[in-house]
Amino acid sequence: MTYSENIARLQPSATVAVSTLAKKLSAEGRDIINLSAGEPDFRTPEGISQAGIEGIREGRTRYTPAPGLPELRAAAAAYMTAGTAFPSEAARVVVSAGAKQSLFNACFCLFGPGDEVLIGAPYWTSYPEMVTLARAEPVPVAGSEGRDFLLTPDDLEGAATARTKGLIISSPSNPTGAVYTKAELGAMAEWAKARGVTLISDEIYQEIYYGEGDRAPGALDLDPDAAGDLVVTNGMSKAFAMTGWRVGFSYTSRELAARMSALQSHVSLNAATPSQVAALEGLTRGEEGARDRDRMLAAFRRRRGLVTRLFDELLPGCSYVRPEGAFYLYFRVDGVFNGEMKSASDVCTRILEEAGVAIVPGEAFGDARYARMSTASSDEDIEQGVRRMARVLRGG
Repeated sequence: MTYSENIARLQPSATVAVSTLAKKLSAEGRDIINLSAGEPDFRTPEGISQAGIEGIREGRTRYTPAPGLPELRAAAAAYMTAGTAFPSEAARVVVSAGAKQSLFNACFCLFGPGDEVLIGAPYWTSYPEMVTLARAEPVPVAGSEGRDFLLTPDDLEGAATARTKGLIISSPSNPTGAVYTKAELGAMAEWAKARGVTLISDEIYQEIYYGEGDRAPGALDLDPDAAGDLVVTNGMSKAFAMTGWRVGFSYTSRELAARMSALQSHVSLNAATPSQVAALEGLTRGEEGARDRDRMLAAFRRRRGLVTRLFDELLPGCSYVRPEGAFYLYFRVDGVFNGEMKSASDVCTRILEEAGVAIVPGEAFGDARYARMSTASSDEDIEQGVRRMARVLRGG
């Protein structure tokens, strides 16, 4: 059998692969602590789950319009533009089967053969693959390690060519947890506009933020006239603990939203209708919903304090990016490289084999010196996991 050139360079998701292996080993009876997956360990809030159940009981199980239920598109527009100068227009929103599909829709509609797309590095593992599937060329660009890898216009200018058509960033970042300020986002948006480059900002972790305010600064906080061509993606998975419901959404111009909707109509049509009903409840729960998210954020904040304290105490030689958002710790492991362990992948394999702890090697994010662990697990698993890792890393 021969395969299409469309998938010639496609690689499976490294983060999913590690999590799947960890679950397999656990099912086989191994004592495994899985700190690999980017998935909150909380149950979906009961009110949201009940809304989905009631939707099924009421017969809301048929197709919806390709871009989503009109009322959900309106609610998502209001959610994403709250407190900003951007218009809260449902026509600018496309609801998809997870924010991952929202990002893919944007890449497939915007880029093609001959195009280059700058990607802030370290990057979420799927960004380069999405660009490749669009037959464009991903170009990783890393900011200074001293600035937690956050990009500047100078970094972008040094990597751009006449073929550069897009820029993909995430804030708060997966894998680092670093967060751009509004001024930093504005500087990149101005650079992109001047260059005729579309900025794609993945803000799925926006409400999991440890700074001041209810959420991290986002691209929609900018002046619409200064922002240029823009796609912002978000969704229900992280802050609402709805990973398996698969509901994401994008906000962009009406014209691009219409094209993304047309693409989606041929690829998947609509996100699952009961999931959309549940998502609508999640976005319109008011104070009750805010309390649920505050409760989860308090736990994530406590766990960030726990994991950084443990690293400072047990692994002072493993420097890390102090996360200002999301729920990860991105840390260096190259200090233990030797004749047998020459990359982060080797180190993570050793940690899984000898300590029973699953973490993701930095190759998945474009840097083989680092590894990423999730703090979206219980305090007990985080503490036990770090203590187990320390025994391997200190002995490396």
